Amino acid sequence: MKFQVTALAMAFTLSGVSAFAPHTPLASSVASSSSLNMVLGEKPKAKKLAKIEILKKNSSHLTNPLKESLMDTEEISVTKDAMQILKYHGSYMQTDREKRGKPKDFQFMLRLKQPAGELPPDLYRLLDDLSANHGQGDLRATTRQCFQMHGIMKGDLKTVISSIMNIGSSTVGACGDVSRNVMTTPAPFASPEYQYVNEWSKVFAHLFRPMTPAFSEIWLDGEKAASVEYWGKQVEHHNIDENMVKDTGRGIILADSTEPLYGDRYLPRKFKIGVTVPGDNSLDIYTNDIGCIVITNDKGELEGFNVMVGGGMGRTHNKETTFARAADHLGFVPKEDMMELMKSILASQRDHGNRDVRANARMKYLVHTLGIDNFRSLVESYFGKSVQPWREIEEFKYNDWMGWWEQGDGKLFYGLHVDNGRVKDEGDFRLKTALRVLVDKFNLFMILSPTQSLIFRDIDPKDKEEIEAIFADHGCLPIEQIDPLARLAMACPALPLCGLAQTEAERRMPSYVERMRSVLNKMNLGDEEILMRMTGCPNGCARPYMAELAFVGDGPNSYQIWLGGSPVLTRTAWPFVAKMKDENLEDTMEPILAMFAQQRQQFEAFGDFCHRVGADAIEAYTKTYTLGSVKA
Repeated sequence: MKFQVTALAMAFTLSGVSAFAPHTPLASSVASSSSLNMVLGEKPKAKKLAKIEILKKNSSHLTNPLKESLMDTEEISVTKDAMQILKYHGSYMQTDREKRGKPKDFQFMLRLKQPAGELPPDLYRLLDDLSANHGQGDLRATTRQCFQMHGIMKGDLKTVISSIMNIGSSTVGACGDVSRNVMTTPAPFASPEYQYVNEWSKVFAHLFRPMTPAFSEIWLDGEKAASVEYWGKQVEHHNIDENMVKDTGRGIILADSTEPLYGDRYLPRKFKIGVTVPGDNSLDIYTNDIGCIVITNDKGELEGFNVMVGGGMGRTHNKETTFARAADHLGFVPKEDMMELMKSILASQRDHGNRDVRANARMKYLVHTLGIDNFRSLVESYFGKSVQPWREIEEFKYNDWMGWWEQGDGKLFYGLHVDNGRVKDEGDFRLKTALRVLVDKFNLFMILSPTQSLIFRDIDPKDKEEIEAIFADHGCLPIEQIDPLARLAMACPALPLCGLAQTEAERRMPSYVERMRSVLNKMNLGDEEILMRMTGCPNGCARPYMAELAFVGDGPNSYQIWLGGSPVLTRTAWPFVAKMKDENLEDTMEPILAMFAQQRQQFEAFGDFCHRVGADAIEAYTKTYTLGSVKA
């Protein structure tokens, strides 16, 4: 496949083939090579499908073998193949890796789909009850602005998922090789730009929703949900169903009546979208397959979107063909063409993404291999138009939107920091109870933030003091009392439930915040705010490769150290140390911080400093450094 896309890049550059030539329709539901045939002028040899591709193709649009496996009441698990299909329904099968012996205590994690991170009060009440009655008693806010619930037993899955579907929400598309939860800036300002972000994130979520009846067939016994997805109702005036199947004859729409965009093999890998306004990078916009920035005129009217493509975090240790990547700027697209452009990008990845090597299947590798200019030409061959030049916008800044803010419509919103997204009751810290009290008393609407925290919108100013008192009574600290290192930090769940984790993350990050704070204070750098992230494996769920300082698990109690990410999250970091043992954190970080203290420029952030001086200079300095010899 790498040879094919490389040849495609050369062909676009050298052959003179029109970028606007229509794609040859295929009888197959996935046009895996039609454009390559057109450009290369030859028919590539048929390849044996990868096992996961065969499984998807034979699943009857995500029905089998999951349906049969769920009906087996003798087993508390599902089969390996059923587990792969279950992901598309929003669930992963897990086991507590710290419990020894057999049989394993199989349980299921369920993740919601919440475009723009929105959480209506009725949905929170339901999740609170479901987690107490059918889960492990807590909820976890993810880094893609949705809740996930752990500890669900196989026999309870249908009850939990059907309850969520019947209230007008969904778990469809939270996992699997489809468009995932669409992220946005979480700030609910009443300004037109922020309102467009909210609206169009739901347009994209609805446009790329899987259409298979498997979800209602399995979880609702073939019946319709009692309520349709709430975000779909809010954007129905965009005629999304009509635009989804609109066929321009350029190869976007497949000969698959069930899934006209995805086909029976869906996408090569997961597909992530983010939407924001110029200047607001609270969501890590450059880490998405597609990033969209709303562009308005002087009157605040929507003109269109700047579009970036090819971001992604996942990589594999010791495999240089996998890497984290920040997105490239594709260009500007008018609002009336935006849905067709989004379909064109999805079709480009669907048809040309690497389905042979799953580790290289994300769209970032296609963009990287072709280069942004040739990828743009590929997209335009589906789009039928030229993508306009990128419009200049203000520089991005990072803000987590914590604390109190005026919305702009007379109401307030409040951002509550949640350590690593864990909503629980533990000792004097009773966040889960506090949320239920607030929702029941004030019917508050929540938004999950990209940093695993919570925002409460549409607050009447007269209720501010009472809300603060409720949080205080339940042990929830105001943002002024949170260490800035903790406020900026993120970690994935990792052990004990994640099957991919090589070491700790969520449970260890609080101690790393304390230990880093101690080192900074010792070196008279206590005022520094460093954006740190931690993951238990290299897959990048907490987006570590964008951080100023990241700890990426590479073995038991062992981490890679990554340096040089931007404090405003616009570039990737680079690896500096491998196999740092947990007990060596202080001795490893002190020389780096000493060099920072001695050689930084005025007001230079830690990540910018590391990026400027580079790995070689830092390595040379640390080799000659004597511990305890430098203080700022």
